[in-house]
Amino acid sequence: MSAFILFFGLIQMSQAAKIMLVSQTQGKEAEIDQNIQRYLVQKGHQVDIVDQAIDPQSIKNVDLVILSSTVASKSLKSGWRNIHYPLMTWENDYLDDLAMTGKRSGTDFGELEKERYLWLVNQPNELSAKLLAGTVNVYKKQAPMSWGKPGLGATIIATIYGQPEKVAIWGYEKDSTMDYETLAPARRLMFFLGNDTFDNLSEDGLKLFDASIAWMTKK
Repeated sequence: MSAFILFFGLIQMSQAAKIMLVSQTQGKEAEIDQNIQRYLVQKGHQVDIVDQAIDPQSIKNVDLVILSSTVASKSLKSGWRNIHYPLMTWENDYLDDLAMTGKRSGTDFGELEKERYLWLVNQPNELSAKLLAGTVNVYKKQAPMSWGKPGLGATIIATIYGQPEKVAIWGYEKDSTMDYETLAPARRLMFFLGNDTFDNLSEDGLKLFDASIAWMTKK
């Protein structure tokens, strides 16, 4: 075996992660989550889709949990806030339950119907995917974007263009302060997707998505 093949194999191994994608598996937008699963599998990850009815306390041996916005937030069992695994979401209506924002819908979190651009504010940062600071076209066409107003311990990466108070991508390191003075049990990250907008991501939007996955699964 050549040194190059061995080195490449080690890179592939280091990037692979075991991911649990929580979805409303019987919902009308379940196919979008299946597309996300296929995309991540092509990137070398192991991805299992589970239904929103899962008890978070039963989760074991994963590198990342993703809460899709296809879930019905009121149907989720309690305990997601406290899981000791990295958690990524784009369900803005559940951000307050996760203590990632305050409780006021429309003020602390929400969704805009027709957006296309983000304003990249934190560069250089590994979550910025080596993109330049400033305007980034993240959708192929206008579509809904989720946003929130994170706590003081957040690393803010991007805001919705022209609306700096609406944060589109941010992360919390383990033990950093989220909202309500809650400490993050593990890494937490909010991404701006809507229920069915993953397939609408532009090339730069996918770069930001990939950077988020890499940061969340970094050992």
